Amino acid sequence: MAALGDMSSSGYSFDEIQSIANNILTFTKHRPKVGIICGSGLGGLADQVDDAEVISYDQIPEFPVSTVAGHAGKLVFGYLQGKPVVLMRGRFHYYEGYPMWKVAMPVRVMKAMGVGTLVVTNAAGGVNPEFQTGDLMIIKDHIDLPGLTGECVLIGRNDERFGPRFPATVGTYDEDLRNLAKTISVELGYNSIMREGTYIMIGGPTFETVAESRLLRTFGADAVGMSTVPEAVVAKHGGLRVFGISLITDMVALDYNTTRATTHEEVLAVGQKRAGDLQKIVSNLVARMTV
Repeated sequence: MAALGDMSSSGYSFDEIQSIANNILTFTKHRPKVGIICGSGLGGLADQVDDAEVISYDQIPEFPVSTVAGHAGKLVFGYLQGKPVVLMRGRFHYYEGYPMWKVAMPVRVMKAMGVGTLVVTNAAGGVNPEFQTGDLMIIKDHIDLPGLTGECVLIGRNDERFGPRFPATVGTYDEDLRNLAKTISVELGYNSIMREGTYIMIGGPTFETVAESRLLRTFGADAVGMSTVPEAVVAKHGGLRVFGISLITDMVALDYNTTRATTHEEVLAVGQKRAGDLQKIVSNLVARMTV
């Protein structure tokens, strides 16, 4: 395995990923087909999993550990709406000091365990001024700002068993799943808070200045966060279907006259308030998707 900062390797080898996946499967009788990554304050979806078996990250050799409040650090196996799933209650972030390849490593482990569809949720700041705190945004596309500036998750030697050397990322977020989520949102009466747009990833852990927020809006971003993109890129690289959805927990400051500081505690508070709605959408989506 490559040392921290060694960009000559993508980190875990194919055989190491298979070994980690096989080790995890010894802890559970379940064989998941859908992987779900829960964002800040959104881990409550795991409470809906039937016949649940829970594994702490620190029980798994070579697995990273979450260090951020709102990220429990557990894998939850079981059935959601009758579909075999594995949920990550807590993800890893670049700003925690992990290299990008380690941030997205669980996605490769999920695929090695048999997962074919990845659902990613996150808490995000609203950049589109038409959005409001508490809105939900289906991710149609993303801007990989770290990737564009030299920190792409796929940097390093490529093993074709993971995916191609130069993968296309057009269409990363599955159109059929996006359309299904829109239909479900209307049926649940959430059409007034449901949006669709482009998510941009920044490295963090700092929230954006006014000037930076304006720049992100100029780039075409509708929401900004510090996660999701590395996981989605690795999933696309490995041939997984991807569905992403953001909970808008705050609005970024685009005007110096209305500037106020965002705190992580506020992000978690909004996440807890709206989490039930997001969980209903994801639960219904899993129920109606093919696996």
